[in-house]
Amino acid sequence: MNKILKNSWALFTGMALIMLAHGLQGSLLGVRAVQEEFSIAATGFMLSGYFIGYFIGAGTIPSLIGRVGHIRVFAAFASTASIIVLLHSIIVTPFTWFILRIVTGFSMVCLYTVAESWLNDRASNKNRGSVLSLYMIVLFTAMALGMFFLNFNRPENFQPFILVSLFMSLSLIPILLTKKKAPRFKSISGMTIKELYQASPMGMVSSLLCGICHSSMFSLIAVYAASMNFSIFEISFVSFLIAISGAISQWPIGKLSDNYDRRTVIIYTTFASALFALFAIFSTGTMHLPEGLASSKFWFYVFTGLFAFFSLPLFALIFAHTNDFIPKEKFVSAGAGLQFVFGMGAMSGPFLCSIFMDIFGENGFFVFLIIFHSSMGIYGIYRQRIRSVVGNPDSQFTPMPNTITPIGMELNPSTEPIEEPKKDEPIVESKV
Repeated sequence: MNKILKNSWALFTGMALIMLAHGLQGSLLGVRAVQEEFSIAATGFMLSGYFIGYFIGAGTIPSLIGRVGHIRVFAAFASTASIIVLLHSIIVTPFTWFILRIVTGFSMVCLYTVAESWLNDRASNKNRGSVLSLYMIVLFTAMALGMFFLNFNRPENFQPFILVSLFMSLSLIPILLTKKKAPRFKSISGMTIKELYQASPMGMVSSLLCGICHSSMFSLIAVYAASMNFSIFEISFVSFLIAISGAISQWPIGKLSDNYDRRTVIIYTTFASALFALFAIFSTGTMHLPEGLASSKFWFYVFTGLFAFFSLPLFALIFAHTNDFIPKEKFVSAGAGLQFVFGMGAMSGPFLCSIFMDIFGENGFFVFLIIFHSSMGIYGIYRQRIRSVVGNPDSQFTPMPNTITPIGMELNPSTEPIEEPKKDEPIVESKV
């Protein structure tokens, strides 16, 4: 672990600063949208722009990195993201923010791709699991802590936007000053939708539904809390709780999936998520009333945390389940295909969820999550009845963030053997 930190400290520091900014920006825009009295549908539409940009960037960034290199791409898009944040505070309209969120999403997937391909180059077959675990810890922890910076200043002021931009700009310093040589870039080709569905129908369908759920949860939780009259600290706390709960639950739920039928674990976790989302609705009571009249939010925090505990490991579970049905040499391409399908779902999630919030009120947020988590579980039960479980000794659960790119899939130790990074060797001419 010390060697990993020594070789990649600049990258981890830069990514931590980026995720501080990302965590703060996500909550900040949701709260500001409520204060600006954007309609719920307009807010959902605006926030979905991030995932559209992310989806576009995932397909186009590899060729760009191959042409100009990792460091230039990182510097260019960290700077772009920093500038875009400031524009949010200058032009405050839903459509403008939608365009800006597309650019932000594109920039973020570029940064993730650079970071993960860099880590792949530094990792060996012996420590890939440790590198991925440390990367996930850095991402989740920094994003969760970033949400508390929402208390730095009132969201209607421009200072919080400057703070986000500051974190983004600071992330450039350790990357640009590193002496480490940038890695050689290797693009990853994904499986086609047809191939992915043939290999694992449940994997593909569940990945689509998971993208819808997770994008909605992260995009609209701050909007939901602000609409329920939460204080700024309470909004940051519930956002923090969701991120941390999802990080903590990866290992225990993943361990269960390695010991039992993985589809059964997916089914139980999806229904558990739906159940705790329902409990969260029941716990709201009168907590939205003004101070002095509002009920305690304690049980809401408990049930929301438990909801995230069961929901957030789902993508990694789906990835491991898909690997159960394919040969080892296709693990990375299958992961790239699943991430593509996840992105398709993520683009529509926030907007669809906002429609539910318009119809059912604020708690339409949880109604939406209940329906789509339950759908995932019901489809899993159907697949269990028509396809028997397969034991694949090469497949194992590996904790991973939902933001992982196709390049990052190679960090999964179950994709071994992967060629070790080769040092440049002098060419020796033979004498005849």
